[in-house]
Formats: sequence, C-alpha cells, structure tokens
Amino acid sequence: MSTKKVTFTSKPTAKTSTPDEWVQDRTGTDQPRMKRLTIDIPEDLHRRLKMDCAANGTKMADVVREMISQKYRNK
Repeated sequence: MSTKKVTFTSKPTAKTSTPDEWVQDRTGTDQPRMKRLTIDIPEDLHRRLKMDCAANGTKMADVVREMISQKYRNK
C-alpha cells in the first residue's frame, strides 16, 4: 500500500475588514457607496416577498431598495 504525502503551506492571511468595508469593496467606481441594513419582518411577509421575487426573477434586496427609494424619492 502506498502512502500519499500531503504538504501544508503556511496559514493564509486574510485582510481584516469590517462588513461596511466588504460591501464598499464590492461596488464599482460608478456605483454609489452601499450600507448594509438588517430588518426583521414577519415570516409570512418574508415568504410572500420571496415567492414574488422568485416568480418575477428579481432579487429581494433590489425590490426592497426600490420600495425604499420610491418612499423617499421626493423628500
């Protein structure tokens, strides 16, 4: 029986960043800076939103962003 030899390299070093920096790093130069928002909604509302987005091929975050934008467009 042959033995497989495995070598381990040094532990990878990850750039330490905050969630805000992570979101900012994902945006391109032509897009506005993004901030993360976490909210709690009732389970049935979440289910309806998710079903609607799946049926229309949209992302939940995009739909919620659009609704918030419409609410505060003229304010």
